Amino acid sequence: MSILSKLFDKSKNIGNIDYIIVGLGNPGIKYESTRHNVGFLSIDYICKQSNIKLNCSKFDGIYGYGNLGKNKVLFLKPQTFMNKSGECVLKIMSYYKVPPEKVILIFDDISLPIGKIRIRRSGTHGGHNGVRNIIDLSSSSNFPRVKVGVGERPSKDWDLANWVLSKFSKEENDIIEDTLKDIQNSINLIIEGNMEKAMSLYN
Repeated sequence: MSILSKLFDKSKNIGNIDYIIVGLGNPGIKYESTRHNVGFLSIDYICKQSNIKLNCSKFDGIYGYGNLGKNKVLFLKPQTFMNKSGECVLKIMSYYKVPPEKVILIFDDISLPIGKIRIRRSGTHGGHNGVRNIIDLSSSSNFPRVKVGVGERPSKDWDLANWVLSKFSKEENDIIEDTLKDIQNSINLIIEGNMEKAMSLYN
């Protein structure tokens, strides 16, 4: 039986979650407000605006539930560290029987200018190790995703790992804060079934 087949063993279905929104990042104070943690920032912002509490800790993640429109949504911040994000995501997907098409990933993209958004229905990992691990463990690339530009490294002298783990400048942070509003709006559109509109407005 494949991994995805096991996810949807109906004898174990407890499921009342319509969507899972996953913000990728690294846990701990050391990594707060770094480029690699823009997924965490996005989840925190949306939950604050929607009065949703991230008060559950299980499956190697921190998460909470809330309603966005007619949909019951689970907001998730994996606590496994970026490169093992799939371990947490697969546990949550398996427990709630939510397919990849209803699991929206929010993560950083160093190929996009700071604050720019790119929305995709599915796709490859594009070199992002957190997304790579999710795709590898689930054997699916059908995860909708909201990629958030965190800026290209200033020069090749910057080690890539050091760049994504660097903190935003004051000016960059202001841009990201404005972008969080667009991320929230794009998520609302996607779960309402308006993917094309989201891509048209924000890509």
